[in-house]
Amino acid sequence: MRKTLTILAATTVLAAPATAETLAVVGSWSSLPLHNEYEAPFWTETLPAASDGGIEVELTTHNQMGLGLGDVYPLLGQGVYDVAMTVADYAVSDAPELEGLDVPLVALSADEARAMVDAARPMVADIYRERFNSHVLAIAPYPPQVVFCNAEIDGLDDMRGLKVRASGRMTAKLLEALGAEGVNVSFAEVPGALQNGVVDCAVTGAGSGYSAGWWEVSTHLMPLPLGGWDPVVTAINLDRWNALSAEMQSLIESEIATGFEDPAWATAQDALVNDIACLTGNGDCPAGDARDMVLVEASDADFERAREILTTEVLPDWAERAGADWTARWNDSVGATVGVTIE
Repeated sequence: MRKTLTILAATTVLAAPATAETLAVVGSWSSLPLHNEYEAPFWTETLPAASDGGIEVELTTHNQMGLGLGDVYPLLGQGVYDVAMTVADYAVSDAPELEGLDVPLVALSADEARAMVDAARPMVADIYRERFNSHVLAIAPYPPQVVFCNAEIDGLDDMRGLKVRASGRMTAKLLEALGAEGVNVSFAEVPGALQNGVVDCAVTGAGSGYSAGWWEVSTHLMPLPLGGWDPVVTAINLDRWNALSAEMQSLIESEIATGFEDPAWATAQDALVNDIACLTGNGDCPAGDARDMVLVEASDADFERAREILTTEVLPDWAERAGADWTARWNDSVGATVGVTIE
């Protein structure tokens, strides 16, 4: 893979200054707004310009490389490429403690979600260093993960018995506790699964679903954030990071904060409102043609019921998998920020 990346960017490398650092970067889903509007411009334009030619970037994405989603960070740790970014939930089979970064129903606005992520960041940094030999550079959001259904629903009760694709393990546990049947389907396979009845509903970001055409194969949209905010972690191989000069490290960290992370968070809340308008036709759609999905507003009772299941069943279940030390760290950081304590 490393050889392929090098060949693809051979002309760029040959033209670079002799002292330039060349970073092989693997981005998240190439079709989605986070990559096209923030990742790609940052790595191909903002950072090279800020470095005055000191950094050259070879950029591809994990789907363009055909990587298994669970392989993205382990391969990063092995040094197959220098930088990688994808949804943290894709790595929880190797790091169950990482599930504590993306907890559904505890952050209902972008500001609350960022506060939760900032509180979790020291934990996440330790997890990536210990599990994936990597240094965390940024954590950016997808919009809140909402529910697309190719079935008529009026609220949470109607999801009982339905087959639902979850966006992460904690979301799957929540859906199962609500009476739904969790089904493991990759993001790219969801449209076919909805169309063919493999699943009745699926959870993803509203904007992701709009961009990927889920409105073509689903009829009802429930914007209750059952899937959290699906944080995307950007990390760099730790050996590669340690080989960089202190000045280069400082430049990368300051530029990625202001040129990637901050802008992605700044638009997250408006993106949700706009994406729901695009999917349902309830409001103006700045992204293109509005669609006509049925908007299902979850009731206060729905929210309270789901939140109770989260705190009494789902989070304690995660605490058993993560262990007492990580649970205590979560309580003292994320839990203190969102007002939840795992007993």
